Amino acid sequence: MSISIFISYIFLGITLAAPIGPVNSARLDKGIKNGFWHAWIVGAGSMIADAFFMLLVYLGMVQFLGIPIVQIFLWLFGGFILIYSGVESILGVNAVSLTQSRKKESLFKCFLTGFIMSITSPLSILFWLGIYGSVLAKTAQMNGTSQLLLYSCMIFIGLTLWDLFVAGLTTGFRKFLNDTSLKVISIISGISLIGFGVYFGYQGVKALFG
Repeated sequence: MSISIFISYIFLGITLAAPIGPVNSARLDKGIKNGFWHAWIVGAGSMIADAFFMLLVYLGMVQFLGIPIVQIFLWLFGGFILIYSGVESILGVNAVSLTQSRKKESLFKCFLTGFIMSITSPLSILFWLGIYGSVLAKTAQMNGTSQLLLYSCMIFIGLTLWDLFVAGLTTGFRKFLNDTSLKVISIISGISLIGFGVYFGYQGVKALFG
């Protein structure tokens, strides 16, 4: 595998991880309030879910995710998780401060936040089935199937680099913040998560009664 192909697949992983969505919103919120490791561990939880989806696609087990009742469950449960997380972020805003926030959440809870948001997100599922599935098909057509696992690892490296970048970014932002700006960020993050949750819930209800 040439260096240019190596780099292109790592860049693809970064591109897949970069769009602003529920996970990146949560990652920024946790990182700015709690520091590098909290941001990183949210991303790590999300990447474990991404790896699960990649494995499903890789093994050709995507038919299960095409079952309507499974999709409806994921829309509704994903919406509930996002709304709950958003409300929790807003209601806990008065407890947020630079000196206290590091003590507020465990790393394990942050890991679960990233994992559950990704594993229950229909957008993540559709994203991985559509993008990663088509990448595998194209790669197999151009280069055969022998190196599919290696290309997949390059994509995962890209996901990891993005997680480290965001975690480092939030740590840098933290140095320039005060308690008031932390609370504003927490409220904006909460509203963002609620917005995504309402959208997910609406799609689930529409699919259920449509």
